[in-house]
Amino acid sequence: MQPRIVDVETIPIRLPFVASIAPWTQLHNHEWEYLEVVRVRTDDPEITGYGETLIYYTGEPVSEEFAAFAIGRTPLEVLHTPGIGTPLRMALFDALGKALGVPVNELFGRPVVRDRCPISWWNTKMPPEVLAEQAASAVAGGYLSHKIKGRPWFDIREQVAAISSVTPDEYRIDVDWNSMLGTAAQALPVLQELQHEEKIGLFESPLNRTDTAGQARIRAAISTPLVEHFDIGLAPTWLAQDTLDGFVVNGQDPAAAFAQSDTAAAFHKDVFLQMCGTAITTAWVSHVGSVAESARLPAITAMNIYRDDLLTDPLQIRGGHVTVPAGPGLGITVDDELLERRRVPRGSRPAPVRRLLTFALGDGRERQYVDTNQLWRDCTTNATMPVQAPGAALTIRLDDGSADFDGLHRQASRHPLWN
Repeated sequence: MQPRIVDVETIPIRLPFVASIAPWTQLHNHEWEYLEVVRVRTDDPEITGYGETLIYYTGEPVSEEFAAFAIGRTPLEVLHTPGIGTPLRMALFDALGKALGVPVNELFGRPVVRDRCPISWWNTKMPPEVLAEQAASAVAGGYLSHKIKGRPWFDIREQVAAISSVTPDEYRIDVDWNSMLGTAAQALPVLQELQHEEKIGLFESPLNRTDTAGQARIRAAISTPLVEHFDIGLAPTWLAQDTLDGFVVNGQDPAAAFAQSDTAAAFHKDVFLQMCGTAITTAWVSHVGSVAESARLPAITAMNIYRDDLLTDPLQIRGGHVTVPAGPGLGITVDDELLERRRVPRGSRPAPVRRLLTFALGDGRERQYVDTNQLWRDCTTNATMPVQAPGAALTIRLDDGSADFDGLHRQASRHPLWN
């Protein structure tokens, strides 16, 4: 007889970033420090399920209505209810697996194709020297793949060189531009130069995903694999025209993830699963990846950006792969004491931080901004900046209380300043 749910507890926490990367991660991803952990208790004290979400990014915090709906029902009765969202679904799968004494991947009704899944270290945009430090940590942690963000305000060549200098030959660097290379004409010189770097693994989203003609032009001109986020509306064009080498697949909803990864497999394309969170999310992604045949590219969970992984025993990462936990449910033990220490009031958000960002274009020109939204607009919508200038760099100046800072910040708030 299956246990019945007696409580659905939502625990808002603040999980600080690793100190060395915090200034850069907080520039654009500051709200990622705020997560909701869901704890589903049953009438069997041995069976408790856990899930999580980034409150202000992946979203889907558990509503009071769904929490109330679950009470008195079995995990299986609630599991396939439309709209329950990622963290509750994750916790229900965890609880159901524990109740049945099987790992989550055996609940998907698919053959297990791997017990170790490729996984990648992740960093947002930051200086080459910081990325080199991160790469050294990645290697020490068992990683052999590193996804970074390519941005106009850093020289991607310097970033790749810095990472390459501290990593072994088999290490791979995947670069995600989030469409910031503009057009195929702008992107090709950059991509053709980078493809000769031995450690480059793949290029993600150099153009807007709807620019299928531009993607085709790029793929015909480079040898490095080109990947894009799976889009059901564009997939027929991509696959019919063989425009891409692979896809990014969201791991939140397993049914959708399997449909997309199976479509990719049918056309001999590989995918990587992407779903950001702590080791709880990473365990979930590893279970999904263990039964998705085409998930051969390193998954992205961004677990490495946090000071804590929320587990009593860390996941095992060796040789660029994470071992799929073999115990019942997700196969992990969540640190409940740490959850309580990290708990914050519901609705908590990061406090505003006043900064001046100086974008040096590498040719003597500099432009000052107050936030990355201004910077993003200049580099995309306004298209007033070079897409990947040699020697480009970004520096941060925090509010020092001076009249000089206040005056510059006030001016830059109205319009970015040329120095």
